[in-house]
Amino acid sequence: MVDQSQKPTVVILGASGDLTQRKLGPALFHLSKSGVLPDHCSVVGVARSNFSNEDFRAFLRSGLPNQDDSDWNEFAGKVSYFSGSSTDTEVLHRLDVEIASGCRDGDQDNRIYYLALKPSLYPDTLIALAESGSLDETTGSRRVVIEKPFGTDLESAQELNSLAHTVLNEDQIYRIDHYLGKDTVQNILVFRFANAIFEPIWNRNYIDHVQISVLEDLGVESRGAYYDTSGVLRDMVQSHLMQLLALIAMEPPASSTPDALRDEKAKVLSAVHSVDAEYAANNSVRGQYAGYLDEDGVDPASQTATFGAIKLLVDTWRWQGVPFVLRSGKSLERKTSEIAIEFKRPPQSIFGVGDQARPNRLIISLQPDEGVHLEFVNKSPGSNTKLTTESLEFHFPKGEIRDAYERLLLDAIIGDATHFNRSDEIESSWRIVDPFITAWVDDGNPKLKSYEPGSMGPVDSALLLGEGRNWILGDDDTLSEGL
Repeated sequence: MVDQSQKPTVVILGASGDLTQRKLGPALFHLSKSGVLPDHCSVVGVARSNFSNEDFRAFLRSGLPNQDDSDWNEFAGKVSYFSGSSTDTEVLHRLDVEIASGCRDGDQDNRIYYLALKPSLYPDTLIALAESGSLDETTGSRRVVIEKPFGTDLESAQELNSLAHTVLNEDQIYRIDHYLGKDTVQNILVFRFANAIFEPIWNRNYIDHVQISVLEDLGVESRGAYYDTSGVLRDMVQSHLMQLLALIAMEPPASSTPDALRDEKAKVLSAVHSVDAEYAANNSVRGQYAGYLDEDGVDPASQTATFGAIKLLVDTWRWQGVPFVLRSGKSLERKTSEIAIEFKRPPQSIFGVGDQARPNRLIISLQPDEGVHLEFVNKSPGSNTKLTTESLEFHFPKGEIRDAYERLLLDAIIGDATHFNRSDEIESSWRIVDPFITAWVDDGNPKLKSYEPGSMGPVDSALLLGEGRNWILGDDDTLSEGL
């Protein structure tokens, strides 16, 4: 919890954008309403839009329909607006002076600068923050939250890390991936390390393969121009899916400190088997939904993939030889995010009907059916030995799942970096994904496959799983049996 003697200021740079209205504003409001923000916390929006304080408050309020006036008015009193560019050193210096002048004697002038900006503005904004004196920690802490994408490839990520480290210490940099703020994602750690029954079988001796799926039912919508320069690998796989792989495959951390956890995630990512262009071409599938070329902002001749599936191996004693198959895509049949762990079959069937039953599966559903499903084989009642698959299930209570930005913003305010990415994690993720980008974009391998909106993507993606394996969706037996 935040020390009430502190006066944290959340400065949102690029505050007139969609991210602030849809996510940051509502998250800060709910934190304030629930009483976890310090009494003297303030929120300052900074953008080039010609807003007054009241205009900016109305902008935030429009992202919060049906809120009680008393709750809103209390939060609105914490909110102000400062007009100017995030890359203008003079503007940021004036803002720095204004915030400092509002501190009471004895207050810690702690600040969180949130870069809700186009990634191309990150370098100049970091330089301007440094040159304006805004990052001076003489009177209090200074933390900078940087949204994804952090770079567009390994080289650009290294350049951005290098620049950030010239003006900030690593412990001041909070690289945000909103997936890490989800209750269901954080539950992976609790599920694994608070239950001793799973650890003995969490390895290559018992697990056949791991599937990680983040699927969306919508197309690119209004993000066509951005998405066409990004694609599924940069937009989803390098960030969200790599973090899920790390949480599933990591070793138990020595303690609950932020760096102990991030050390283990970094070790996993660094242990992913080295990929070259030939491996990438032979162990991935890319697709584009029909109609994508007609979306606003998309190049009519675009080869950008809106669906991707890749197979990875983790070269550790625990996971040697176990395939991790990751897939993500847009305009698919459903919106779902889940991790499916399929265990090996028993070495011998003594019932003579072994083919009737599926292997044991553990399915961690992140959305929309938040929970955990453990599938096991059971005998059906009757005189015959008929095997069926049953499930033990846990579901998170409906309506109690917090928005990820609430948790992450509060963590940034209190200085807990556990669920933010460290520089080595970012660079290792790009090192894994870059060869796939090269194979897909530079070499055109594998061939881009078209798929129909509302389908489950290119049928070829099932081939990555290997013979006898099928894609798993925890809530649908039909689709679980393959494409």
